[in-house]
Amino acid sequence: MKVCVACVLAAALVWSVAGLLPPPQKTYSILMLLPYWGKSHRNLFVPLSEALADRGHKVWQHFPDLPPLLDIERNQSLALMNSHFSITTPMPLLPSQVEVGAMHCRPAKPLPQDLEAWITGAGSAGVVYFSLGSIASGKSMPSQYRQVFLEAFRRLPQRVLWKYEGKLEGASDNVRVSSWLPQQDLLAHPSVKVFISHGGLLSLQESIFHVTPLLVLPIFGDQTRNGMFVDSSGVGRALMWKELTVDRIVDVLTDIITNPRYQENAARISASLRDQLTTPQERAVFWTEYVIRHRGAPQLRCPAAQLTWVEFLLLDMACLLLLVLLLLLLLIRRLLRAISAKLSGGYAKQKTT
Repeated sequence: MKVCVACVLAAALVWSVAGLLPPPQKTYSILMLLPYWGKSHRNLFVPLSEALADRGHKVWQHFPDLPPLLDIERNQSLALMNSHFSITTPMPLLPSQVEVGAMHCRPAKPLPQDLEAWITGAGSAGVVYFSLGSIASGKSMPSQYRQVFLEAFRRLPQRVLWKYEGKLEGASDNVRVSSWLPQQDLLAHPSVKVFISHGGLLSLQESIFHVTPLLVLPIFGDQTRNGMFVDSSGVGRALMWKELTVDRIVDVLTDIITNPRYQENAARISASLRDQLTTPQERAVFWTEYVIRHRGAPQLRCPAAQLTWVEFLLLDMACLLLLVLLLLLLLIRRLLRAISAKLSGGYAKQKTT
């Protein structure tokens, strides 16, 4: 049996669901439609696909003769949302909207021996971790900003681990450059004091999950909003690129590292994010198989999905109300004219007599 599960947004904590959910009644072929095949977006779906595969389902295959994506979106029964109320604004959700935010977050693994030794060698001052994600490469950073960071890092007592693709000229001795780094394992390390990030959603979730304060430098998309959350929740600071100076970077990093409130706020929100009855991965697997077991689970679908945009926005009702209001105004106008004419006629008659 072939079933297409359209995931609008998805994610989950990498904890095994084997033994926690009953075995599936059957195994199925499942097509995962990814809205964007970027590395970070792919990593978001990997835990769900691996968990489904572990339960015997066949999942990344191409099905022939797929309907248009608009039809798939209209007929979807389940939306796995990469969100959690502890790290976003709470909102009412339909039964078909299941929060599985931070599904990709996992317990830390040991670091490579040379990297562990380098981090430990930083002593009590600790380490600053700097990464702009998988889409915006470090070498694409304008040279004026690169020089600002190089000078700022030279002034820090901490060591700096910088994810940077290519050769970095002018780096001081306390800076180590690598084109790839095990981000979650680093964020969980007690010597990593702050994470300089672009503010991508997955990086934000990983940082809070592993209780590491942030300095967010938004680049595009939802990163500005995520930076505002970091500022307002007290888990770090956010700066715009046009604000960056050597002194500004040094001052903000020093504040985040030395002020305990950032670590305390991150620990508080992390505790809320981790405190769940079931893991996001378990929820994602259960509801995916629920839709399959119930042949598309039409009982989950919101009737509003079948409305046209005119009906959904109630434009037909708005037009009807406006028409009724117009007719009412016309009737009132006629009535006022009739009353005015009668009063005018009576006044003229009295004047004649």
